[in-house]
Amino acid sequence: MAALFNTYLYQPILSLLIFIYEHFSFGDLGIAIVVLTVVVRIVLLPLFYKGTKDQTLMARLQPKIKAIQTEHKDNKERQAAELMALYKEHKLNPFSGILLLIIQLPIFIALFQIFRTELGTAVFVTHSFLGVVDLSAKSIGVVLIAAILQFVQAKLALPPEQKESDGKKNPLAAMGKTMLYVGPIISAVVLWNLPSALGLYWVISTLFSVGQQAFINHRLAVRPPKELAPTKTV
Repeated sequence: MAALFNTYLYQPILSLLIFIYEHFSFGDLGIAIVVLTVVVRIVLLPLFYKGTKDQTLMARLQPKIKAIQTEHKDNKERQAAELMALYKEHKLNPFSGILLLIIQLPIFIALFQIFRTELGTAVFVTHSFLGVVDLSAKSIGVVLIAAILQFVQAKLALPPEQKESDGKKNPLAAMGKTMLYVGPIISAVVLWNLPSALGLYWVISTLFSVGQQAFINHRLAVRPPKELAPTKTV
């Protein structure tokens, strides 16, 4: 397992970072990390976009999902068939959130290993970002920016206020409101004692996610699924 991780993640990401650092960063490691993050997000854009879109739709369709579960609570086979039909209609993967985590976690671990072992070598002459942030040490400023962006992303991901057929609030919306504050706290705790090089990667990646979520929200507002379309009054 370690050999596979080294061959398919650690070494390719390190080689790409060194290449960017030597040719496109003007000798600034921070710029190299920004470019690396942009490259990673562009390469994985189809997966990130599909996963985020599916999560957004799942949250907004939750009242419909809960209605199906309630209507067929005594017939699990019919319930599963109705849910699968709903997912198929909207081309949804209900496990997209897990997929996003599976994609992101190994990359983050690889970068953690790279910044832990390579920043002390002669590969990278400088460890700064624009001569201001020491990327080999923790930075409170980078942590705060990461937490704020995490809040913005979570805010954008919140579904509109919806109620289910029984008048109760959308449970995923309530969970989203909880994550609105828990998410930034978790980000700050994770990044607090890590090199700010990782925090910079987190910041740029989250900026991508913010833009992506805003675009998805706009698309859903312009062309909402029929279950979410506003009812026309005569």
